[in-house]
Amino acid sequence: MAYINFDPQDYFNTVLYTGTGSAQSISSVGFQPDWVWVKDRNAANSHNVSDAVRGATKTIFTDALAAEVTDATRLTSFDSDGFSVGTSTSWNTNTNNYVSWNWKANGAGISNTDGSITSTVSANTTSGFSIVSWVATGVAGTIGHGLGVAPKMIIGKSRTSANHWQIGHSSIGWTNQFRFTTGASFSSNQWNNTAPTSSVFSVELYDINNPIGDNNIAYCFAEIKGFSKFGSYVGNGNADGTFIYTGFKPAYVLTKRTDAIENWVIQDNKQSPFNPTYDFLLADNEGIPTAGGTPIDLLSNGFKVRTASAYSNASGGTYIYMAFAEQPLVGTNNVPATAR
Repeated sequence: MAYINFDPQDYFNTVLYTGTGSAQSISSVGFQPDWVWVKDRNAANSHNVSDAVRGATKTIFTDALAAEVTDATRLTSFDSDGFSVGTSTSWNTNTNNYVSWNWKANGAGISNTDGSITSTVSANTTSGFSIVSWVATGVAGTIGHGLGVAPKMIIGKSRTSANHWQIGHSSIGWTNQFRFTTGASFSSNQWNNTAPTSSVFSVELYDINNPIGDNNIAYCFAEIKGFSKFGSYVGNGNADGTFIYTGFKPAYVLTKRTDAIENWVIQDNKQSPFNPTYDFLLADNEGIPTAGGTPIDLLSNGFKVRTASAYSNASGGTYIYMAFAEQPLVGTNNVPATAR
């Protein structure tokens, strides 16, 4: 039975807000976030990702290969209970609705020399999340992640070059990688054919560690019982779909089919506050939320797919997922999680 000694919403929280067209502060996150991922829900604008290691005003995009941009009209600061935004249409168009997914790491980061390549790491070992920045050397090497346990998932990108994202997940093994595209997994000696350890992850000559001199960023996730889960499941092609046990009531679920061309699907407990969770966004697509295509139920101990859609439940299809908790199955306040 899952048991954690903290409130999940102190380390991950989804917040909805409405744009004003003028600079504004977004509060009620519940903590000072170190990784903020924002999407306009009313317009086909890119997914914007900012973090405290790279610094406010610096943004990269999950649905694009583009290099990092510096823009003072996007995210302008990380605040004690949220973040502030400027006038960018991607973050703050008047009357448009936005969703922000927020994670807590540990501020701007410190130097880490655990690997053969020195990194800057902002690590939160309580929640199993770290942000890692380093400069490419052009050779295979190891990079410290600061988590103290091996990550289950790593999401990385060159900040300097217009290159694909590189995504590793323990369920597909560390000779494979995904990108934020509709494609299936790519295999080409990724992660130097080496699983992450409790202190480092590996990069090889032709992945996000190149070209030489590039600045790179990676988001690393270790599994924390009752707070986060990284796994896989097989679809049954039925509207009475597969149930996936997480050990907590999910607040956020990201899924990706691994054996065929499908999008990365994001669902959360705020955009669709009741079961089934109809609204979803695609991490690799700038489109607005889609309703009804791939409903799931967010339950007290996991999630259940309620569709035969190939997005999330093709018969015999294999899927990976990343999930974060709204409430553990059992917490320190002895209040059991309940279904919605």
